[in-house]
Amino acid sequence: QNICDDSLINFCQHQSWTDDLPLCQMCGVGTAPNCVYGPDGKGTQSHPNEDGHLRFRGDDGCFLYGVFNGYDGSRVANFASQCLTAELLLGQLNSGHTDNDVRRILTQAFDVVEKSYFETIDDALAEKANLSNYLLPHNENVPFHQLSPQSQKVMERLKELEQEVSGGATVAVALILNNKLYIANVGTNRVLLCKSSSDGQNQVLQIGRPHSTDNEDELQRLAALGLDSARIRQAGQIAGQSSTRRLGDYRVKFNYNEIDLLSAAKSKPVVAEPEIHGGQSLEGVTGFLLLMSEGLINALESAHGPEQANQEIVAMVAAELAQQTSLEAVAQSVVDRVKRLHHDVFVSGRQRATYCSRHEDMTLLIRTLNYPLADAALTPTQGGRVCPVSVPYLNSQSTSKTSVTLSLVMPSQSTLTNGTNTASTLEEGTPTPGSQSPTATLQSTNTQTQSSSSSSGDGSLFRQRGSQAAQPDETGRVPPYVDFSQFYRLWGSDHGDGQSMQGGLGPQ
Repeated sequence: QNICDDSLINFCQHQSWTDDLPLCQMCGVGTAPNCVYGPDGKGTQSHPNEDGHLRFRGDDGCFLYGVFNGYDGSRVANFASQCLTAELLLGQLNSGHTDNDVRRILTQAFDVVEKSYFETIDDALAEKANLSNYLLPHNENVPFHQLSPQSQKVMERLKELEQEVSGGATVAVALILNNKLYIANVGTNRVLLCKSSSDGQNQVLQIGRPHSTDNEDELQRLAALGLDSARIRQAGQIAGQSSTRRLGDYRVKFNYNEIDLLSAAKSKPVVAEPEIHGGQSLEGVTGFLLLMSEGLINALESAHGPEQANQEIVAMVAAELAQQTSLEAVAQSVVDRVKRLHHDVFVSGRQRATYCSRHEDMTLLIRTLNYPLADAALTPTQGGRVCPVSVPYLNSQSTSKTSVTLSLVMPSQSTLTNGTNTASTLEEGTPTPGSQSPTATLQSTNTQTQSSSSSSGDGSLFRQRGSQAAQPDETGRVPPYVDFSQFYRLWGSDHGDGQSMQGGLGPQ
């Protein structure tokens, strides 16, 4: 008997099976709730956050991470995050397991989660079926206000039960064991592995394809069950979701023959079986692993198109790793940036604004792999090490796509290895004072030079800094390095009062 079956009552009482497991300190998570924009550009949250995540450290060098994209409630995402952890990190895995063993255990864990979840709602489903049988034969087309008091109570109870049993979740899980990476995916979340080579180039690998209505392999699987794959592709959704695999969602699991798009299926068409990749050796790998909920990817693709989404998100993470001193701050900064990009496109009224009227919950989990964070006390002019990372990047000012080099400020005295700091020597060619700018910059491979990754335009408002770091004066201040004179001049000309600007808001 599995652990989840023994603990169904605990879950219903909101007790966690995994409270005593230590959190992994080598990852960070950023989140943002769903948002719907009004005509004035202000956003409102349309429903409680339904995403979930996990990040635990087990025994024998085992680490487990997951991102869960819930819908129609968070019950399935919450259950899956706890049950998967209990099925994988409470003694089931050890360093003696082979790749085949790990894949088998992962598959079994997902099967247990699916079955155990439906056991938690079994009574509610039975009650719902009984009440429906009582109500429908006599009141199928009767308006609510014309129902008898007893039938109205039954109808209200049916609505409560529907809320209790509805909903599902898509899941992306990453497992690290024996310094090997395994990915188990169900649905439409995304996993990226970014490897930094010795020459500073970034290799971005998307692990697996989303199980969606435009996935050729999934369409062939559904066609083999007797379904019209062309019709499914055209519909773009199955029972309100684009995923062809998902956890929970009793409607497509038990009542699929009542859904027109699925009614011809010979057997259950929407499944919870994970697609598993790995194990992939992480020996000597420097880089980071990204787990992203569907809402995060959709928001970025809605704003900028899908062509460069993976490269863009990697560039954002690399830029934040160069500046932030905690992974939590890195992940949250990237999510906030995607949210801001999405909003800015909506209020701009440009061509893609129509795709950006709303976004769903967003979750980003970052796990570094021997990749050092920025040291706030070290800049390149103070002995820091600059590691160029080349990724394709979409220039918002141009229709062409160019490859850019992202100069990352790295600490030179230590590197992060498996959560501990180990001493290292300065590499040959370590920047000397004045040889690099202490900011992350994007430099294109053509003759143009991009501005700072957090700015736009040609960067002409920024004064060139000297080769030596500016020294404080007697008041403890340093000379300004951002020139606002052009801003004040333009603002004054727009308001027709250049004199008042010079004596009022301008620099004193």
